[in-house]
Amino acid sequence: MKRFRAKWAPVRVKKTRQNKNRESGFDFIKAGKALALAALCLAFAGTARAETITVTIGKATFGPAAVSAHVGDVIVWDNKDIVAHTATARDKAWDVMIPAGKTARIAMKKAGTIEYYCRFHPNMVGKLTVVP
Repeated sequence: MKRFRAKWAPVRVKKTRQNKNRESGFDFIKAGKALALAALCLAFAGTARAETITVTIGKATFGPAAVSAHVGDVIVWDNKDIVAHTATARDKAWDVMIPAGKTARIAMKKAGTIEYYCRFHPNMVGKLTVVP
């Protein structure tokens, strides 16, 4: 019986434009992914994380009465009293109802100084300074 013996010859690839790019080591897909990742990192590098600022209501007062926040921060009113209160902006921009023993929250959307009060107890006042 005669043995079959294959002779292997190297395959020559015709150099085309695509092959030349691959041989040079430059990969457009990897470069695109790297560029997208860099853009994503830059987008999140400048954004700050929103904070939660708590204002406690007790004995018919807002505490602290003056609060500083940034745009995007969340203000939480924690009502420790046995009666309901509101946090109503004097400029009517927002009105938050806070039931007895509960909390309510609002996100600050624009910069400025906002004075607020309780509609049920007008002597309860507070001031919120929102910076960009």
